[in-house]
Amino acid sequence: TVSVLYCVTNMGKITLSCRKGKGSIYTVNAHKRLGPAKLRRLDYAERNGFMRGVIKEIAHDPGRGAPLARVEFRNPYKYKRVKELFVAAEGMFTGQAVYCGKSAKLSIGNVIPLGNIPEGCIVCNVEAKNGDRSTLARASGDYCIIISHNLDTGRTRLKLPSGQKKSVPSSCRAMVGIVAGGGRIEKPVLKAGNSFFRFRAKRNAWPNVRGVARNPVEHPHGGGNHQHIGHPSTVSRDCPPGQKVGLIAARRTGRIRGGKK
Repeated sequence: TVSVLYCVTNMGKITLSCRKGKGSIYTVNAHKRLGPAKLRRLDYAERNGFMRGVIKEIAHDPGRGAPLARVEFRNPYKYKRVKELFVAAEGMFTGQAVYCGKSAKLSIGNVIPLGNIPEGCIVCNVEAKNGDRSTLARASGDYCIIISHNLDTGRTRLKLPSGQKKSVPSSCRAMVGIVAGGGRIEKPVLKAGNSFFRFRAKRNAWPNVRGVARNPVEHPHGGGNHQHIGHPSTVSRDCPPGQKVGLIAARRTGRIRGGKK
């Protein structure tokens, strides 16, 4: 009897995005980072009254454009103090008293439910879901604008930093003011060395080489005597890793013409 050996080869490319999934040299440079910056955990004191905290220091966080504020609160249940890391709002200073809760006043740095903030007010560190401890408008210079409150549905409409409108529950909290460190991207990078040091603090994501500039063995867009993709750049949602590059499951392609309605 003769046994036939079939060799099945994988025709997908091991692209850079596939290699990043393993980690190894593509892990985040988090050694000197101060920690996760979040609002206080939502508790009884914030839902019904307020908690008073004092800003102990304003600190730089490597890899982040916005400074962080270390705020010290009293533990509501035990005799001890709790330190929280907030993304600092513009105008915060050490020694400032920060109030978090339903009955806190409208002033810079205070954390208040969106339903208690008037329309047209500028806020940052906004929660998208009740109690998620802030996920929106956290980058340096970012802010949301409160457009309207719907008392019937209990939801608040926001204008996000991208210009998109979003509706969130009015019980979600937000910090009054804009995130500190604004104007960071107005300074030109000027040379590649500045970009090198900028990304070195973040992660191994630079330099970013285009797919058409690579070899065929490294990327589906690589190769050819002129830099061209050679086939449609749209790919299926279900295609295997290594082929899944370009415009994934695109509904439409091309320029976006006309204004937003």
